[in-house]
Parts: sequence; structure tokens; C-alpha cells
Amino acid sequence: MDNSLRPPENCQYMNVQRTIYWGNAMPTMLAAGPRVLFLGALVFLVTTFSGAPKAEAQAQVTAFKQAVAEAAARDRDIAAFYRENGYTPLWTGSSAKDRKRRAALFEAIDMAGDHGLPEARYDAEGFKAQLRSARSARDLGLAEVALSRAFLRLAREMQTGALIPGRVVADIKRQVPYRERRSYLEGFAQSSPRAFFRALPPQNNEYARLMKEKLRLERLMAQGGWGAQVSAEALKPGQSGPAVVSLRNRLFAMGFLGRSATGVYDETLLHAVQRFQIAHGLTADGVAGPETLRAINTPVEDRLKSVLVAMERERWLNQPRGDRHILVNLADFHARVYDHGSLTFETRAVVGKNSDGRRSPEFSDVMEHMVINPTWHVPRSIAVKEYLPKMKRNRNAASHLRLYNSRGQQVSRGAVNFNAYNASNFPFAIKQPPSPRNALGLVKFMFPNKYNIYLHDTPAKNLFERQTRAYSHGCIRLQKPFELAYTLLAPQEADPRAKFHSILDTGRETKVELEKHVPVHIIYRTAFTRPKGPMQYRPDVYGRDARIWAALEQAGVSLRAVQG
Repeated sequence: MDNSLRPPENCQYMNVQRTIYWGNAMPTMLAAGPRVLFLGALVFLVTTFSGAPKAEAQAQVTAFKQAVAEAAARDRDIAAFYRENGYTPLWTGSSAKDRKRRAALFEAIDMAGDHGLPEARYDAEGFKAQLRSARSARDLGLAEVALSRAFLRLAREMQTGALIPGRVVADIKRQVPYRERRSYLEGFAQSSPRAFFRALPPQNNEYARLMKEKLRLERLMAQGGWGAQVSAEALKPGQSGPAVVSLRNRLFAMGFLGRSATGVYDETLLHAVQRFQIAHGLTADGVAGPETLRAINTPVEDRLKSVLVAMERERWLNQPRGDRHILVNLADFHARVYDHGSLTFETRAVVGKNSDGRRSPEFSDVMEHMVINPTWHVPRSIAVKEYLPKMKRNRNAASHLRLYNSRGQQVSRGAVNFNAYNASNFPFAIKQPPSPRNALGLVKFMFPNKYNIYLHDTPAKNLFERQTRAYSHGCIRLQKPFELAYTLLAPQEADPRAKFHSILDTGRETKVELEKHVPVHIIYRTAFTRPKGPMQYRPDVYGRDARIWAALEQAGVSLRAVQG
């Protein structure tokens, strides 16, 4: 029994002049069974120990119910739950089941910090004090509702996050899979308490590996981190000196280098730098240039913040992703296909430019079809902001584009006075017909959405060789679009490659339906894991994770160092 929850001396229950000791902080007057058993327990205890009349026991039950009803009145979900269960206590009874529920709740609160949640929000010590000080049925009723309110907050935040993403970053359009609040109470009442809490956080391997990395970093914090930073602007193979020794020591502490006494930037150190560069999305040339050294000198605390943000983001996406699904990580500039949890295809990607109106949003949708030899329907925002000014200066600017009126008829540029129009009254649609020079390339992959975002080919192949690839208007350009098309057609075509090229060779715009639609999740992770190998970290190209961390910190999440 928790010593902090031992029964107080001379605990009186209303006007019953006797001492009733608590089991695990609860008055034994209260039972957690059905309503009849709850009433029977009160009647039995009161009449057995004090000789009080049955009417007084009933009064205690009534006082408890009234207190629950009053305290729950401000929360319709809690009020409805207790109305339907006849105001039977979920937390403040004295049965073994009630004790297990209380214990599971307090254990879950104690573990909230392990999940990177703001544990102070749930105020375990405050509730324990409230239970210890309860002297009446009314006190217990108030404590009952307070515990249910804390439980609902904890359960929802363990499952779907402590923040509402769109309030923190407007470009996060994710539909978080929130459950009905009342269902948590109903489910918990029917479940094994500890098993219920264990099932709330994401059950995928990514979340488990992030938790493992969180603990590793917390231990490193307690040990002082990765040691002295590397005091140099750049280092290259063949050099020696104190900065090279610091580089060696830091790479060893990070796990990219075995034990070594070398003071020279030798081949072993070069390979360690390459391993570090690969794990951090850097060009793996083995040279510790300015970007590489910035990443190497990033403190443990900053990496821990990235992991905590990634865990929160995983909770926002706590739902089945699909046996086959496409994951686009904006911060990593990659698109990947997963089949039953295994990576089956990946390609480099170009994402939205880091400027207002161009950053790629985060959301999930379902890919329904692809278009081979697509026409580019220039979005109106691009048409009036970029092309109309050019056509005002030179009517033949961007000659690869064509104008169409509201009836879909092509309009000659010679018949248009572009200076008569502005962004609000420009009456034409602008399109680019299919061709290898088309802005969408030769294929686009459609998951219709209100943000007008999709995956597509591009004629600008040179951008894929760059380390940071944020150049588009928001859509996702792919380095290997044909290979993605083969992958998507494979379940429905005996020879997907031949089928794709037979359509491509016609030069005509052709829509190809996917017989089985594929979920697409556009995410943003500056910290993510691989089934094998080191943790992966990426720069916060849009600054989103910095804003999420600031919001988590404001909510009460803090960095902690863990001994042992």
C-alpha cells in the first residue's frame, strides 16, 4: 500500500461517529459494482458499524449521486456516462477492481513523461490529496468526477496528442482520428485497466523506436551529452590536431565510430563521417564541411526535442495507414511505398518552396488514379501572380502555355489586351498540353484533395541532385515517376511496364484507374527511424517542428535527464 495514501486518523463519514479506514486511499463504504451493490455496501457498512438506519445510508448514496451530477454538469460526456451507469463510481469504490482502476490511472500519469506528454497537466499528487482529504459522500462524488476528467484528458492525449496541429501550424491539415470522449469511459469500465492504457499510444514500430531513442538521449543528457564540440569551420581527410580529435571523440560517442586513438583524419574517420552524413540527409562525401559540422555539433537536447515532436506527430497519425500506402516525408525530400510494413519502393522528391503559399501541406488522402501524358491546368494563383504580369510585358511570354475561355475554347493571344486585366478579373484558364516539357512531366498521380496537391514527374531533373529540395509550388515532384507507376500498376497488370509505355507512347492524355486505391500520407519528420541502423535526423526546413516544440513546452513538456 502506498504510504502516501494511508487512511487519515479519525476519518469520519458524514455523521457516522466511528473511524472507517481506507483501502488504498478509498473509503471502504464505496463499492464499485452495479448500483444495487453500491447501495447495499453503503447500507451494510453504515448499519453494521454504527447502527445507523438504512435511511441514512441511502442519504449518503443520494449525496454522492448529487455531487457527481453537479460536478459533471459542465461536461456532457461525463454527465451522460454517469447518468447511464446510475452514478456508479468508476474510481472511488473499494473493490479490488476499483483499486486496479485507480492504480492503473496513477501509473499511466506517472508514465506520461515517458511518452513526452505534459504530466503536470494530470496532477496525480493533487488527486491523491483530494482523495485523502475526502470526509463525506459529497467529497467522494467531487473526486470521482475530477478523476474522470483527468482520465479523459490523459487518454485522449496518449492516443492522439497533446496539441491540435492546425492551431500550431496552419499548413498541417491533418484530420486527427479523435475518438468520442465518452467511449473512453465506457471502454475503460469494460476493460483490463492496464491493458487499456497500453493500447492507447500508437502501436507501430516507429513509435516504439522513437521511445527507445528518447530514453537513449535522456541518458546521454545525464552523462553530459556527446562531449566537446568540434571547434573548426571545416575538416578534411589528412588533417590532424585537436579539432580532429574532438571530431573523432564525438563520432565515437554518437555510435558512428569504433574505439580509436587516431589523431589524424584517416580513412576510418572518413567512413565514420560518411555514415553520419547518410543518417542526417547530407551529401556523403566524407568531408566534414560546415553543414556536416553544424549537424555534428547539434547538442543532445536539440535532438531530443526533435524526437519528442516526432512522437507527438505519430499520435496525430494514430490510425491504420493501409496495407499498402505511400509516405511522403517533406523534411526528408523522399516518397516511399510500404507494403505490409516493408519498404518496397523509394524515390527522391522535390517539395514546396519555403515561402508563403508554396510550402507543401501535411494531410492524408487516397490515390485513385494516374494520368499519363497529362495536361497542366495552371492553378489560378500561379496564372494571375506569375504569368499574367509576364504577358502584360510581352504577350508571347511563356509561349508553351495556351489560353482558354469559359467555354473551353482556345483563345489567340493576339486577340487579348492583357493590360486590361488584373488578378481579380482575368477571365482565362491557362493550360500546357502534354509533352516532355510539360511542367508535370509525363505522368501525375492523383489523390483528389482541396489543396490541389499531387505527385508528378518533372522535366527539371537537375534539382534531384541537390541536398535540400524545396523548389515547387507545393506539389511533390518525383525523381523516379515511371518506376512508381510500375509499382502501382503491378497488382492489376501482368506486365505493368509494358502497359504504362503502351499508353505513354500514344502521346494522348489518358486516365488510368487504380483498381485498389492507395492511401497517401504527406508527413513532416525531422526525426525518424529505420528498422535497422542509426536514428535519422533532418533539418527543420519549414521551421514547423520548432513551433511544435515551443507549443509542447508551453503545455508543460520538458526535457529530462535520466540516470542509469
